Amino acid sequence: MMGIDNHALKVAWTVFLFVLLLLVIWYIRTTLVLFAAAIFFAYMLYPVVGLTERFIKRRRGLALALVYCALVGILVLIGSEIIPALAKQAIQLTTHLRSLVTGGGLTKMPLPHFLEPIRAQVIPVLTRAATSLEASVVPFLREAGVRLLSGLGQIVPIILVPILAFFFLKDARTIQEALVGNFSDRQDRRMFNTILGDIHLVLRSYIRALVLLSIASFAAWAVFLSIMRYPYDLLLAGLSALLEFIPVIGPAAALVIVLTVCLVTGSGGILWIVLFWAAFRVFQDYVLNPYLMSSGIELHPLLVLFGVLAGEALAGIPGMFFSVPVLVILRVIYSRMREASKRKAAQPEYRPVPVTAHVSD
Repeated sequence: MMGIDNHALKVAWTVFLFVLLLLVIWYIRTTLVLFAAAIFFAYMLYPVVGLTERFIKRRRGLALALVYCALVGILVLIGSEIIPALAKQAIQLTTHLRSLVTGGGLTKMPLPHFLEPIRAQVIPVLTRAATSLEASVVPFLREAGVRLLSGLGQIVPIILVPILAFFFLKDARTIQEALVGNFSDRQDRRMFNTILGDIHLVLRSYIRALVLLSIASFAAWAVFLSIMRYPYDLLLAGLSALLEFIPVIGPAAALVIVLTVCLVTGSGGILWIVLFWAAFRVFQDYVLNPYLMSSGIELHPLLVLFGVLAGEALAGIPGMFFSVPVLVILRVIYSRMREASKRKAAQPEYRPVPVTAHVSD
């Protein structure tokens, strides 16, 4: 047609559709992050809902209602006991951070002679950063109630996460049947059903492992910092638990934060912190993590690091967290489609035998 090769036209059309899909994903990335957070929340509640359903058979809605009521009670308990203590330590740290930087252990820490000019350059930078942090964080924490009401529009997405998770948990089987039913070919339906099953197993193992690793990180850091009598133990343990959700970079960032706070407060014991972190990472990465990951996340560390950095560029901190699940899902889809393509290529092609008509004289 008009001198254009049909094959080249199909390739150009495919490239156009792919670029259009990427643009759509870019423009709705906030909505996609919201639904991804809801799926993550649903997987967190999935084991509890399954356990409740054993006692309330064939009444998934009632089981979900009971789980949500228990969840609200736990959140209220945490909000009334732990959050005020964390907020108090955060206010104390940010309020005294400037004086700690200028007159704390950072100025008295012995350094080699050639590193003294670096200390003189670093301390003013840290002092300005501490002043800026105090000016922004302390008023926010002290006026959290007023800011909560004034920023209600930003709270709405957070409220939507458990609501969407409720529907995902309630109608998961219906959604799967509807997706599989879009394929008319039996082999395509089987392959898509297998892909959904693999994704479910991988996400269940991955999210369960992340939650348990985060809890273990909070408990270990809280006990260690409390025994060593370091200040701001609950705050630092909470930050370490949150950073556990960010692969590769998160645990290293937690170590840097703990070391920085201990340096500026003059607490000492830097070597003990490094040794504890190294021993705990060995236990996490080589004992606890492989045990929790029943369906392994078989990704090269370089690919994980690339995904984390790319996710941060696309969607900030949520993108860093969701980068590994997205890479795992893409790997599962690619592997299953490749296996299906190989099986289809290995099947002998059916060729009908021509029938020759014999005409009698």
